[in-house]
This record gives sequence, structure tokens and C-alpha cells, in this order.
Amino acid sequence: MNEASIATGRWNRPKPAATWSPSGVALIGGILLVVALAAAVSVDVVRSNGGVKGDEATYVGMALSLAYDGDLAYQRRDLERFWGIYHQGPSGVFLKRGMRIRLRMDGAPPFVHLDNSEPDRRPDRLYFGKAMIYSVVVAPFVRLLGVNGFLVFHVLLLAGVLACGYLFAAARSQPGPALAFTLAFVGASVVPVYAVFLTSDLFNFALVFFAYFCWAYKEVATPRLRLLSGPASDYLAAVLLAIATYSKVSNAPLMLPLVLLQWWRGELRRGLVIGAVSVVAAGLLFTANAAITGEFNYQGGTDRRQFNSDRGYPFDSPEGTWENRPSLGDVGTNDAGAQDSLKPSEIVRLLPINIKYFLVGRHFGFVPYFFPGVVAILAWLFSRYRFERWRALTFVALVLGTLVLLIWLPYTWSGGGGPPGNRYFMNVYPLAFFLMPPLTSAVPALLAWTVGALFTAKMLVNPFGSASRPWETVERGWARRLPVELTMALDLPLRLAQPIRGRILYGHDPFVQLYFLDQNAWPPEPEGMWVSGSGRADVIVRSVDALDHLSVTANARVRTTLIVSAGSAEKTIPIEPGTPATFDLPVFGVRGFRSHAYLLSARSTEGFVPRLHDPGSKDDRNLGVQISFQAVNAPAGK
Repeated sequence: MNEASIATGRWNRPKPAATWSPSGVALIGGILLVVALAAAVSVDVVRSNGGVKGDEATYVGMALSLAYDGDLAYQRRDLERFWGIYHQGPSGVFLKRGMRIRLRMDGAPPFVHLDNSEPDRRPDRLYFGKAMIYSVVVAPFVRLLGVNGFLVFHVLLLAGVLACGYLFAAARSQPGPALAFTLAFVGASVVPVYAVFLTSDLFNFALVFFAYFCWAYKEVATPRLRLLSGPASDYLAAVLLAIATYSKVSNAPLMLPLVLLQWWRGELRRGLVIGAVSVVAAGLLFTANAAITGEFNYQGGTDRRQFNSDRGYPFDSPEGTWENRPSLGDVGTNDAGAQDSLKPSEIVRLLPINIKYFLVGRHFGFVPYFFPGVVAILAWLFSRYRFERWRALTFVALVLGTLVLLIWLPYTWSGGGGPPGNRYFMNVYPLAFFLMPPLTSAVPALLAWTVGALFTAKMLVNPFGSASRPWETVERGWARRLPVELTMALDLPLRLAQPIRGRILYGHDPFVQLYFLDQNAWPPEPEGMWVSGSGRADVIVRSVDALDHLSVTANARVRTTLIVSAGSAEKTIPIEPGTPATFDLPVFGVRGFRSHAYLLSARSTEGFVPRLHDPGSKDDRNLGVQISFQAVNAPAGK
């Protein structure tokens, strides 16, 4: 079966009469857009966001610098402006030193040489260590509306995505189901949460979505706009994907369908031109970066450093100097993780583990946080449209883009910094939308809304809270049933709640670190850590060396039963008041980034509140079992 047979004959049955008026859909969309823009303009962004999070300091700093100073350099005035808005410094900002570029010619190939080994002679400025394109595009909105300009820009991006999505889906589907699924694809996923992140994640998502719309729309409809009907649409898509690739290099594989489809159809020259357009567009952006900072790589190789409040900021204090911060090339987990992942043995070991976590992980899983994409993929696989070449290539690009993340960044494929959902996969997620075959009913949309809302509804009810406290969204609900991504123990959202609940040193010979994933257990006291009587506690035990088992002692002040496991067989231990129970708990974990991680799960069937038993106590916790343990290293070679 070929594409022609799908586009004609019995596969192209006339659609039933539309029950939704296009003008009515446009009117409703316009009203919702006005309401969303009004909210974006009026909200107190700084207070609602709870200060600075993630990479916001870098992107906000760049946008403010361009909007008010007309440059992309970090100077003393940028620090003062940021502090005036946030009442704190740009915590987490990535900065790099500028370099001077010189061209020299000689008789040795390639005859023209680029030299950028000499540092910038101006000591009063540095440069931002992130891709500049997002901040450049959003800067006019910031100039007009201040920090609220970010939210307004994001609302317009989401509106554009929904409009393009509806046009694409409605081209072969009934308007009602098309609208319902388009709304579900965005609204029943983690995507809207990133509208309150003042970073490039939503921008990258929209770029990829717009690119694939421009490329694929003519495959399902006869566009009224000439721009979308011929080769121009492919070139426009190539430019948009080039921008997305400059912003996040891992997006490069998403360009392949545009080229390969032309080759598949025998248009070799056109495919080469499309690829060349993308390469040239991306190259121009990297060249612009070199013209501004002196380096093509906006991350600056090893000459990029991150600044926080603990050691001050450049041009703030003597302690905030460049020399007082280590190079990220020496300490960054991303670089070291990438080097480890290039070993064939590590690829074989980590890939199947990370695939499981990628699909159903508690914090970053595809199924819980991008479930509409699961519906689209399954609907395509079980439809006649799986034979369409452009859809098949789109699916290949989706899989390839995912594998690049899992192989290249095995310990931080979710984006690092403990984001809600998988922010790196946000760039690949749009491809799933264009796999959805024509819709004749609202069942796929209803399924997407129902299952997706089980995991994302509480995030969308309070997106600002979910963005600033992402660890809270997985403490209760359906996500608790999913496996914890132990290969990325250092990058779970819990890291943002440290030092209260993470990296707590415990035991001796060997020492281990404890990470409390919920509020059903409390950090260790002298006699051990208490497990609540009101729910299961999940605690990551992280050690440098592999462990063989935990030697556990459990106490309780009421008769109860302790149900406990550490990645291996679950044990049920009855405990009498005042009578300690001692036992060995076998462990099974995962070797992650230079350490081993084990998930300790414990639940007490009963509990008590100390202040209700002792009038002099002020402790109102619901205490179940107090656990102390000693980690035992695995024998050599095991």
C-alpha cells in the first residue's frame, strides 16, 4: 500500500457534516486568549514564581540586558537591575569570559585560520553562557511589559501551537474531535507548566511544533497560503528546526524527516537543499554567537562557570570573582556523564534501564506526563495511516531524538535541575501530535484527558507552585505507583528541597546519603529515623560502593507491622512495643553517576501521636516505626 492509495479511494471517505462552526471555534479561542493575556499581564511574576529557579537567571538576565542596554553582555548594571527586580542576585546564572577573534592567513592548509585564544581585554564585562535566541525574541515583550513580557510571550506561543494543531487535525477530522484532541495534547500534559518558567523550554517546544506543521500540513490538506503549499514550507520548517537546534543541539535529529522524505520520493537535489538551508541557518546563529562573545560555542567549553549566592556574583564583591568559581568543564555532571556514556559497556548497561525510566518513571516518565502523545502513537500504529511515509519518518525521528538524549546524557536526560516532567523531551514531544490519524470521534481525546489528568491535573491547578516546588507533585497520587529514576538520583526534583530532605549523611563505614522522597519519614534522629504511621515512605539510599544488604533494627511504641523493601524481596516484620526487631534486608539497586542508588520503602500499619500520649510533649507527628540500619558493602567482585 502506498501514499496514493491512502489519499484516494476508500481511505479518503467524506467526513460527516461538521457540528462545530470554524467561526465559533475561532471566537471561543479568541476569548480564551484575551483572558489568558490579561492574566499574564496582571500576575506578579516574581512573587508567584517564588524567586529564581532553574536557568531563569541566565535567560532573564540576557533578555533584560538586550531590552534595556541593547547588548548581551553581563556587567555591573545587569546585576543591579536583576537585584532590583528580584531582591536577590541572579542565583544559578551561567557566565563565560569573552574572547577576541582574529583571522590570519598563511601558506599552510586551510590557509585561513581562526584564532580566539586571547581573552577579552575589558575586565568589566562577561557573557551569558546559554543560547541567546530565546532572549532575543522575547526582549521586545520585556521592554514593553517588564518581566510579565515573558508570560505574555508564552501565552502567544501556546495560542499559536493550539491554532496550528487544530488546523492540522481538522484537515481530515471532524472539527469537534480535532479541537478536543488538540487541547488535550497540550492541556493534559506537563507542557502548560513550562509557561511559567522564564526559560527557553516552551519556546523550543513551539519552534518544533511550528516547523512540523509547516512541513506536514500540505500532506493532509490543500493550503490556502502559498507559503504552506510548496517547497517554501519545507525551507521555512528547516529554518525553524535550525533555530531549535541552535537553542538545544539535541534537536538536530528532528531535521532528518524533511530531508529523507524528499529522497524517498526521488527528489535528491531538493532534499540536499533543505538540509543545506538548515545547516546554514544554524551556522549563522552560531556565527552570531561568535561575533558577540568570541566563541561559537555559547557554553564556552570549559570556560563557563555558574554563580550562586554562596560565593557572590561577578562585579558584586571580592569573593564573586571569576577565579573563585570552578570551571564547569571540571565538575559538570553533564560532561562527565557524556564521557562515561561513550563507553560501549556503559551504553549497553544504561540504555535499557533508562528506557524503562523514560517510559514510566515517577518524575520524568513519558506515559505519566505526556500521555496524549502515547494515545497519538498507538492510534497511528493501529491505523491504516501507518503506511504514510512522512508519518513513518516522523516516528523514526521521535525515537531517534529520544535515544540521543538517553545515550548522550544518561544521568541527566530529563534536563537536570529537578524539573517537573522531562523538559528535554519537550522538544521531541510535538512530533507525536502529527502521528495522530484522522479522528472520527472524541474517544482518543477523552482517553488522553482522563489518564493524563491523573498525573498532571494538580500541576496545572497551581503551575507556579508546581514549577517552584516540583517535588510535591509526586508525593501523592498515581505517580507514587511508578518506579523512581535511580540512575538520576542527583537530578530528581528533591534536590531543590535540599538540605532538609536530601544528601543527608548517615551511618559509618560505609557512610551513605539519604534522600527523602516524601513526608512519610523524617531525617534521622540519634536513635534512627521515624517512619510515619499514615503512609509508605520512600527513601533513596546512595553509596559510593555497591551494597550487599542493610542490617536493620526497628523499634515501635505501639504494636504494629513493618513492611519494608530495598529494591529486592519485601519483608513483613511484626513489632511489639519496646521490643526491637533486628533483621538483614537484601538490596537491589542501580549504578548511576559514580555511585549506587537503592530505594528503601517502608510502611507501618499503625502509628501514634506523642503529644496525645504524653501531655508534656509537643510532638504532633504520626509516628509508626523507628528504623536504624548499617549498610554492608558487597564482597569484592560481586
